[in-house]
Amino acid sequence: MSNLPRFHCPTALQTGDVLNLPAGTARHVQVLRLQPEDEICLFNGEGGEFRALIQHMGRSDVSVRVGDKRNIERELSVRVNLWASMMANERMDWLVEKATELGASNLVPITAERSILKLKGERADKKLAHWQAIAVAASEQCGRNRVLQMATPLNLSQAIASLMPAPLQRPLWILSLSPGAISLQKAMEKLHQAPLASDPQAQTRLEVILLSGPEGGLSPAEEALALASGFQPVTLGPRVLRAETAPIAVLSALNCWD
Repeated sequence: MSNLPRFHCPTALQTGDVLNLPAGTARHVQVLRLQPEDEICLFNGEGGEFRALIQHMGRSDVSVRVGDKRNIERELSVRVNLWASMMANERMDWLVEKATELGASNLVPITAERSILKLKGERADKKLAHWQAIAVAASEQCGRNRVLQMATPLNLSQAIASLMPAPLQRPLWILSLSPGAISLQKAMEKLHQAPLASDPQAQTRLEVILLSGPEGGLSPAEEALALASGFQPVTLGPRVLRAETAPIAVLSALNCWD
């Protein structure tokens, strides 16, 4: 199904069903000028993908017959929970898109002290919907059958307070230039030495929470809070990377490690 047009269809999918596509999915099919009897690929974010045959193309509706399911996943072996400090302009859009392509499972926008972008109320709701739509489009493009989930923006104190006690398989990383930071390679080696990584029968993926600062970095107080809460400082080397580049560098390295 790799050559078929792919569409996220947020509804129950079952082989043999004839269904009307949700409005957003239907519009996407129409934009591509597909026709009855054309084949497409559908995924709902719950795992796997379905072949489907277009049955009807109306002015505002599209119906399909759901075909066979292929139980295939294209996820990282590590579940990455990205805590990314919010950035201005289009940098956050770019980060959401690339984090989805590179396999991050979810993204918590962090309102850091030095964040230029501050969101609340209706504006926050619109931004979250916008970012979630970017994640959906990125999953359609890159072949993922899961969609990165955007969370409600939190400040760092709120995000840390939301954590349950972190089990061994969920280390906490903070990107840092502090003298005590370990290299990303060493952090990944420790991650893959965890008991869960060596158990082929394990049903739960390894997890890591990755905290990355905004333009200008986290404040000393924020970094101190993270370190006191169990975050391991991890360095990407001596160069200072842009806020949107640093987490992507980590995700890229994890992809190469798989």
